[in-house]
Amino acid sequence: MERTMTNFLALSTLGLVSSLALAAVVHAQPHIGFVYPAGAQQGTTASIRLGGQRLDGVQSMLVSGTGVQAELVDYHRVLNNQQFAVIRENLRELQREMKERSRRKHRPMDPTTREIMANIQQRLDLRENFPANRALANLVFIDVTIAPDAELGPREIRLVTLDGVSNPLAFHIGELPEVAREPMRTARMPVLGNEEAAERRRPPDQAEQQVTVPCTANGQVAAGEVNSYRFKARQGQRLVIATKARQLQPYIADAVPGWFQAVLTLYNAEGREVAFNDDFRFHPDSVIYYEVPEDGEFVLTISDALFRGREDWVYRLTIAEQPFLTSIFPMGGRVGEPVSVEMLGWNLDGSQLVLPSSNAPAGIHSAVAKGGLTSNRVPFALDTLPERIEHEPNNDRSQAERIELPVIINGRIQQPGDWDVFQFEGRAGQKVVAEVTARRLDSPLDSLLKMTDADGNLLALNDDYEDPGTGLNTHHADSYILVELPSDGTYFVHIGDTTHQGGDAYGYRLRISEPQPDFELRVVPPSLGIPSKGTRGVSIYAIRRDGFDGDIHVRLRNPPKGISGTTATLRDGQEMVRMAIRTQLARLDRPVPLTIVGRAQVDDREIVRTALAAEDRMQAFLWRHLVPVDQFTVRVFNPSYRPPRSREITPIPKEVLQAAAAEQKERQEAGQQVFTKQQVARRLRELDYLYENYLLTEDFYHRKAAECEVAPDDP
Repeated sequence: MERTMTNFLALSTLGLVSSLALAAVVHAQPHIGFVYPAGAQQGTTASIRLGGQRLDGVQSMLVSGTGVQAELVDYHRVLNNQQFAVIRENLRELQREMKERSRRKHRPMDPTTREIMANIQQRLDLRENFPANRALANLVFIDVTIAPDAELGPREIRLVTLDGVSNPLAFHIGELPEVAREPMRTARMPVLGNEEAAERRRPPDQAEQQVTVPCTANGQVAAGEVNSYRFKARQGQRLVIATKARQLQPYIADAVPGWFQAVLTLYNAEGREVAFNDDFRFHPDSVIYYEVPEDGEFVLTISDALFRGREDWVYRLTIAEQPFLTSIFPMGGRVGEPVSVEMLGWNLDGSQLVLPSSNAPAGIHSAVAKGGLTSNRVPFALDTLPERIEHEPNNDRSQAERIELPVIINGRIQQPGDWDVFQFEGRAGQKVVAEVTARRLDSPLDSLLKMTDADGNLLALNDDYEDPGTGLNTHHADSYILVELPSDGTYFVHIGDTTHQGGDAYGYRLRISEPQPDFELRVVPPSLGIPSKGTRGVSIYAIRRDGFDGDIHVRLRNPPKGISGTTATLRDGQEMVRMAIRTQLARLDRPVPLTIVGRAQVDDREIVRTALAAEDRMQAFLWRHLVPVDQFTVRVFNPSYRPPRSREITPIPKEVLQAAAAEQKERQEAGQQVFTKQQVARRLRELDYLYENYLLTEDFYHRKAAECEVAPDDP
C-alpha cells in the first residue's frame, strides 16, 4: 500500500486556509456511506437502503444515465435515548390495549394505529446503542426500477436533501437474476478483549443460501462473518465467479487496508476446497475460474481477509458461464483509426470485443466482450500520436527496434526477464519524454524504464511515477522519465518488469516524444449545496503533465441563469486554488450540472480542459485520493424552508391539558423532577418528529405534549 495524493493534497491545504473567506461557514454535505444491494437486474424493481449522515429532509434521488427510476420509501433518522424511551412506552400501552381488545372481543385497532405499532417495532429492532460507525446509522429506503433496456454497468446514485446533494456511490445494472441476503442491521462497535460480543448473530436458516446458477448474489459482511452460497453445477461448465467489492466502495477511511479485501473459497459436495482466490492480480476483488469436473453441489464462501466487516462491507458476487477478459492487446489505439485487438480470458468463444466509438475523444475509455452474456469492463486508451506494435527480437541494444519520434509503442514483456529496447536519433538539447501506461490500463506489469546513450551510459532511470489523476491506484507502477539529450546521436529506451515477471497479459503503451505540456483539472466536492442568494467554495486541483508549470485560468462555462462563479488562477506550478460559486436564486429544487473549464497558454497555442468532478477520499486513516465521479452538481436551497407536514397536529384537548396540569402539581408537591422551560423546546421538537413520522399515536402525543405545555416557568 503506497502513499498516494498525501503530499499533493497536504501542500494544497496551505492555499485553502487563506481562501475560506469564500465560504465563511463550511457547509457539511449530506453523505452516504453504503448502498445495499448495490445493484439490480435489468427489467426489475429492487428495494435498497442507503446508510449515511446529514440525510434529514431527503427528497429525491439522482441516478446517472438513463433507464433507472428511484422512488423514496422511508427515512430512519437515528433516534436519541429519550425518543426511544417515548416510543417504547407508547408501544407498551398499545400492546396492552390490543391484548384487552382481544380478550373482550372488541373491534381490532384501526389501520393507522397498527401501522404505528409496526413502525415502532421496526425502529426498536434496528436499534444499536453503540454502532461501529455512527456515520452509517441514518437509513434511507428507496425502490429502484430498472428498464429492460437500461445500459449494463456502473451508475452513480446520490441523495437530494433539503440543503444539498450527497456524494455518489456505485450502483450496478446487471443482466443475471439477482438474490440478496437480508440487510444487515447497524453493526455494533467491537470492544477490545470482547470482540465476540459485536459479532453478527444470524438465524440458522440464513447461514447458507441456496442459489441457482447463473446469478448475482448481493451481501454485506459483518465482523468475523463468512457468507456461504450452495449451488448445483454440471460437468463441463466453465464457471467464472467474480466479486465486486472495492469497485463498489473504493476506499474506507477507518480500515487497514482501506477497502473490503474479499476472499473466495469454493468447496465440493464433500467439503474439500477446490478453488481459492484472495485477489485478481493487483485488484482486491477476487475472481475464480473453475471448470466443473462432475455434476454435483458446491459451496462458495466469501469473507474479508482479516474478518473485518460492518454495513459498508458490501459486495456483488456473480456466478455464471460468462465471458471474462483477463487482458487485451493492444490496450489502445489512435483516435479515429481502426485497430485489431486480441482478447485473452475465459469463455470468449463466440464473443466480440466492443471498443469505444469511432468518434470517441482521446482518453481512457472501456471495452467489453459480448456474446450470450457481457464480460467485465477493461480500460482502452485513445491517443492522437502515431502508433506501432513492438516487434521481437528487441531484447538488447544490439537488437534494438528503430523508431521515429513521436510514437506510442504497444508492446508486451513476454516472459520473465524480458527487456524491450527501442532506438532513436536525437539532437543536443532536445527534451525527450518516455512514459509507460500499463498499470493504469489494468496490466500487471510493474515497469522499469531507463534511457541510455550510444555508449551505454545511463541517462535516466525510473521505476514508479505517481499520477494523482488516477484516483483508484494505490500502487503507481508505471514509469516516466524526461531527459534533455546531451549531444547529437543515438539513444536507447529500455523497458522491463521490476519484479522480473512476464507473459501475454504484461502489455504496455510506451510513449516516446518531445514533451507535450498539458494539464488536467479536478473539482472537489462533486456536489454543492448553496443557500439562497449565497456563496459556497470549491477546490480546483491541477494535475500538470510533461513539466507544464504555466498559469491556468479557471471559470464557469455557460452557467444557468442565476448562478455565477468567480474566476481563479492557478499560477506558476500551483496545485490548488479555491473558487467561489454564487447564486442570486432563492431556490433550485432540481440539482443542475455545472462545467468548470481551465485555459492555459503553451507557446503559441491555447489549451482548454474541462474539470472532472472528484471526491477527496481518505484511505486507511491517512492517504488521500482524488476519485473522479460522473458530474459536478449544484443545488440552491432556502435554509428556512420546511416542507409541508405529512401528518398534521391537532390541538391538545382541554381535558388532556387539565389532567397534565393536575399531575404536574402533584409532582411538584411530592418534590419529583418535572420539565422546565429550558427542556420544553427540545422535548416538543422530539415529540413532533416522532408524531409526524408515525411513531406516536395522536392520543399519546397529546398527553406527552401537554406535559410540556404545563411545565413551570422557573427551573
